[in-house]
Amino acid sequence: MARAMVILWACYSALLTSTCVNGLGVNWGTQTSTPLDPKYVVQMLKDNKINKVKLFDSDHWTVHQFAGTGIEVMLGIPNLNLKKFSKDYDAVQDYVKENVSDHLRDHGGVKIKYIAVGNEPFLKAYKGEYEKTIFPALKNVQKALNEAGLGNKIKATIPQNADVYNSGTAGPSAGNFRQEIRDLMVKISRFLDENNCPFIVNIYPFLSLYENEDFPIEFAFFDGGGQGVQDRNIQYTNMLDANLDTLTYSLKKAGANKVKIIVGEIGWPTDGNQHANAKMARRFYNGLLKKLASNKGTPLHPGYIEVYLFSLTDENQKSVAPGYFERHWGIFRYDGQPKFPIDFSGQGNEKMPVGAKNVTYLSHQWCVLNDDVKNMRKVRATLDYACSLGDCTSLSYGSSCNKLSERMNASYAFNMYYQMNEQSVEACDFNGVAKITHRNYSTQECLFPVEIMSAAGKNLAGTSVLVGLLSLLALS
Repeated sequence: MARAMVILWACYSALLTSTCVNGLGVNWGTQTSTPLDPKYVVQMLKDNKINKVKLFDSDHWTVHQFAGTGIEVMLGIPNLNLKKFSKDYDAVQDYVKENVSDHLRDHGGVKIKYIAVGNEPFLKAYKGEYEKTIFPALKNVQKALNEAGLGNKIKATIPQNADVYNSGTAGPSAGNFRQEIRDLMVKISRFLDENNCPFIVNIYPFLSLYENEDFPIEFAFFDGGGQGVQDRNIQYTNMLDANLDTLTYSLKKAGANKVKIIVGEIGWPTDGNQHANAKMARRFYNGLLKKLASNKGTPLHPGYIEVYLFSLTDENQKSVAPGYFERHWGIFRYDGQPKFPIDFSGQGNEKMPVGAKNVTYLSHQWCVLNDDVKNMRKVRATLDYACSLGDCTSLSYGSSCNKLSERMNASYAFNMYYQMNEQSVEACDFNGVAKITHRNYSTQECLFPVEIMSAAGKNLAGTSVLVGLLSLLALS
């Protein structure tokens, strides 16, 4: 009997260590030339025991794939819809019916928990564009959910960038919402509190390091190696704790101190900057997941923290205005294959996560610079063109392909354009200086990718190639 109990306990312990951190979620964006088929993504989440996903839209076909899976889904309403949703309540009701209610009856139902209204609408880069529409849109969505009889289990919220509040140099206890949006943020926070809706905040220690050369790098991680921040009788050793407690003080001053806080995005990129690589990402996630598994919380809020990692996969069509790293936040590559070992349970048992299965690739062929090209000055205009419509972020300083020769740089740029146009023959011309080859030019550090088959089964390359060729002729 004792031996049987030991075996049972061993099995139970193994089961515990194989599950992910309690309530761990992940963001999945689709700003890529060929997004993964949603059914492959669903299987990835199941295989890695991740039971929550945050989307950036409400695409009906995508959401349908989560029916009956038990995976909790957060839908997204893009910023471009805020103006309409702030004024046209009928449109909001239609949205709830078609994108929420209908899915609840679909093959066992989609487990929709939250609806994200807009995304970081108060970013300073928007110059106040959404300040008049975001709050009315939020109220309309929650009202429509309530009237549909769903308001008790599905809540509307707004993912906010952490720059909506600050504390200057005085520490978290001085935290408050930004002066120019404070009145509005107070109203939003109180509405969330009164309606039992969460406050979602996106926190990026990497961005603090990227934007400020004097930012103490150890403060971005969870090893306790940095000097930290002393605030009254509390010593903060990592940015996440300090940031979340700054928000807690801000909400308290707004009269909304009971609202639940969720970290909607947090992660570390793996390319596109000298500090963006798999080694540092692995260190960041290892520390973060161990912290989450410990349920220590923050000094002001001990206990469980609900977190959505950013992001599941790379997105090669995201804007690079913030930095070249923007296209490389994925824990997995564009094709759903893992980049580095990670333990989603937070127990420190790192191993390569389970990648996407049954992914279909296009032909194993690449577009590269012709061997007989001698004058590289003639190539530079075509290289610039390929990069402007493709993705050359991995060629930037400190990135994985930064050490390639000039000729290999051109080959990398040509291939990215070629692959992103689904290997169309016309996409590998470049005034006769490129060729299609079956030789893989990848190096140990630099991947020359092969595109995957479009999830939608549509070849959208024709239009972009035609436009591209016309532009290229102008360079001749």
